[in-house]
Amino acid sequence: MRKGGYGGGKQSAGPRGRGHAEGPRGRGQGRGLAEGPRGRGHGRDRDERNKERARERANPRQSDLRVKHSPKRDGGRGRAVPARPPREQVFVAPPAPPVAAPKPAQFSAAVQTVTVTPDENGMRVDRFFEARFPGLSFSHIQRIIRKGEVRVNGKRTEPKNRLEAGQAVRIPPLKLDAPKLRDDAPQAQKDRAFIKSITLFEDADVLVLNKPMGLSVQGGSGTVRHIDGMLGALRGPGVDAQRPRLVHRLDKDTAGCLLVAKTRFAAAALAKTFRTRSARKIYWALVVGVPKPKQGRVSTYLAKQEEEEDSYMRIAKHGEKDAVHAVTYYAVVETAAQKLSWISLKPVTGRTHQLRAHMAHVGNPIIGDPKYFNIENWELPGGIQNKLHLLARRIAVPHPRGGVIDVSAPLPPHMQQSWNLLGFDAKRYDPIEEAPEEE
Repeated sequence: MRKGGYGGGKQSAGPRGRGHAEGPRGRGQGRGLAEGPRGRGHGRDRDERNKERARERANPRQSDLRVKHSPKRDGGRGRAVPARPPREQVFVAPPAPPVAAPKPAQFSAAVQTVTVTPDENGMRVDRFFEARFPGLSFSHIQRIIRKGEVRVNGKRTEPKNRLEAGQAVRIPPLKLDAPKLRDDAPQAQKDRAFIKSITLFEDADVLVLNKPMGLSVQGGSGTVRHIDGMLGALRGPGVDAQRPRLVHRLDKDTAGCLLVAKTRFAAAALAKTFRTRSARKIYWALVVGVPKPKQGRVSTYLAKQEEEEDSYMRIAKHGEKDAVHAVTYYAVVETAAQKLSWISLKPVTGRTHQLRAHMAHVGNPIIGDPKYFNIENWELPGGIQNKLHLLARRIAVPHPRGGVIDVSAPLPPHMQQSWNLLGFDAKRYDPIEEAPEEE
């Protein structure tokens, strides 16, 4: 059901080379030859001259001596003097430090009991094991939980259950794989560089990325390159380093703000923020026609429809199996000849494909939506690309350590092209700011 306006409360509806670590050059050290004392003329007594010759014989580098004639000092007779040292100092590089090898598999022959820390509060049981034991495989974690070998306060649990600070977790005997150190392979370096290039905000706990249109957030059937896979390259060196993790999702073809937790503490705090619907999200879209009224609320139930080659979210009835309530506020920002509208959307709930299904439901599907565009014989205006015109424009959430994270993403290239063509100004006031936050 769609209602106009926002009021009225609820309404139903590196080193140079391996082994060549370059050390400091010592002053006066490592010279090619050591300078011996010069002779002082003919007046030396025999004992002193014999001692000098003995010292010279003891010097293993005296093969570098040359004959020098100096009429002023020795009457033209030749005497042996040390050759000058070379201009460049010769030094021996210290041996390269040994490369740290992964530790061997660890065995825990006894049952352990550990206490959930405040940083781990709200963490899923399976994520708790991934964080505590990086070398433990996902399948092994699922198996020991399913078999009841893991207990929380003495009771069986499930992988999806969430832990609370102070709870006692029984850890069965484990065999851990060698912990993975930071991957410095060329692909990992490329992944880190790419993530850096799309970063909108970063601090010690949180990362906000500008996800490009067409890039998956997570892996799936036939999906090799995705954001979640690249986050592994951001894990620091060492066994105790934490891997950044996703705290929400965006559709593959939706561009814009994607929030990532860099620490377990941040992941737990942000997960709670999304569960309690404390995260504020604003989306921009280009849709067919002009929604009537220009500001309103869409409230429906959605259910997943599985078909032979595809699946999508359909409008469902209250009480229908697997149906979930979905609420979206929308506002028209600007129009183009009554044929297209730039709208701003604020989802109160976070259902799969919620915005796309809702806009199609009210008769204003999003331009370029291959799944929900349901208007026949509609021609795309010239110059506008047939790509999904949906942007996660802004996200505002409480920071895990206080304050607020409020980040906006720019229009992706295909939407910027459409905005330029239609004469839309991205700096225009967004009326969705006035929309309420509750259902």
